[in-house]
Amino acid sequence: MNNRWAVWTLALASAIGLYVPGAQAHQDASANEAIYQYQGPDREQKLVEAARKEGELNLYTSLATSESRPLAQAFEDKYGIKVNLWRSTSDKVVQRAVTEARGGRYAVDVVETNGPEMEMLAREKLLAHFESPHIADLPDNARPAHGLWVTDRLNFFVVAYNTKLVKAGELPDQYEGFLDPKWQGKLGLEATDVEWMATIIKERGREEGEAFFRKLAAMKPDVRKGHVLLAEMVGAGEVPVALTVYNSEVESIMRRGGPVAWKPVQPVVGRPQGIGVALNAPNPHAALLFADFVLSHEGQEFFHSVGRIPASQSVKTNLKDFPYIMVDPATVLDEHDKWYELWRELFIAR
Repeated sequence: MNNRWAVWTLALASAIGLYVPGAQAHQDASANEAIYQYQGPDREQKLVEAARKEGELNLYTSLATSESRPLAQAFEDKYGIKVNLWRSTSDKVVQRAVTEARGGRYAVDVVETNGPEMEMLAREKLLAHFESPHIADLPDNARPAHGLWVTDRLNFFVVAYNTKLVKAGELPDQYEGFLDPKWQGKLGLEATDVEWMATIIKERGREEGEAFFRKLAAMKPDVRKGHVLLAEMVGAGEVPVALTVYNSEVESIMRRGGPVAWKPVQPVVGRPQGIGVALNAPNPHAALLFADFVLSHEGQEFFHSVGRIPASQSVKTNLKDFPYIMVDPATVLDEHDKWYELWRELFIAR
């Protein structure tokens, strides 16, 4: 954790002082790792039997409760293993896991949240390398080199627009098209999308990329915090066009009959969401079984059914049927200060 933002997050975690009743004071990490690495022919049978003896697992996630609860229920129904679900924002997921570990308490079995936050937990040595037969169905870039977490779903930054105010044919194919003066006063941005900007600048090259964002800042887009909020504002017509909305959020509004649609304006930036098993998990067999379930075709189809974007190539979906570039979670941490200062200058402190 070598940047100010990450240090701030973990310092805040230490100050929270969370207490988890029933958390074990120590776990045998080496024994857990042996479980996570086992690939014998009787792997599934052994895993299910041992997980049922453990009887429960503790899941920390930032996946919306309306989706994480049904996912947990599907796992419970299939295996008869109770899921103790704790849902919060991704930063609080990190705070809780780190605080407990620093206090010598090991409660969490599985973490499922944003890629950069998974990377934080990996650097804090709270996650373990695990094997799963379903990893073979994932893209090559779905697992960092250290192997301590795996991409299980994706978020894509796309352009959302109100279909009563903007026609699909009016939207440009490239982000540069929004520099046309006709878009003045019609554009919105999410206030925390530093990594979107950084990824595009890296793809375009520093000089060309930064020049584009300075011109975009001159358009004075409406900056709002919260991707869900921004998507809802597009649906309400308060922001005709939003440049950084997750397409899964737009799909959710569309299913409710909202007058919104989205377009994969290039370059589309994708951000990984990941799953990992805790190094000191009190229920390691259940943890690995849950990771298997989420990465399986069944778990990935569940994500698709609720409008989330599955990482597995075994599930076909138009939600990722376009060219895209990916955020690098390690870069988000290592270079955050540099990119945040530029973002703040252009879009926040104005």
